[in-house]
Amino acid sequence: VQLQASGGGLVQAGGSLRLTCAASGRTFNRCAVNWFRQAPGKEREFVAGIWNGGTHYADSAKGRFTVVRDNAKLTTYLQMNSLKPEDTAVYYCAAGRIWTMRPEDFTSWGQGTLVTVSS
Repeated sequence: VQLQASGGGLVQAGGSLRLTCAASGRTFNRCAVNWFRQAPGKEREFVAGIWNGGTHYADSAKGRFTVVRDNAKLTTYLQMNSLKPEDTAVYYCAAGRIWTMRPEDFTSWGQGTLVTVSS
């Protein structure tokens, strides 16, 4: 599965962005998909995940971010509302056969898209 993330940009605090993760390969629909992010000088961290049984969010994302998938379009979206400056990071989508929160368990990665939230 090959992934391409897009939709990042510069937004003011309180604003919204929708990130898109487009995939190639029909096996994508059987994969769990996570969004991770990495801020400068920090480790990559889990943000949100979706699989065919449900979704899960990091505490920092609960109530503000929503992850959905459109299997017909082989696409997963991360809707981010009420953005904060601390959300500034490069966001990555990743696909794997089994859902976990660990980046090392995911074998397919998009190239990352930069989200910058100004105060």
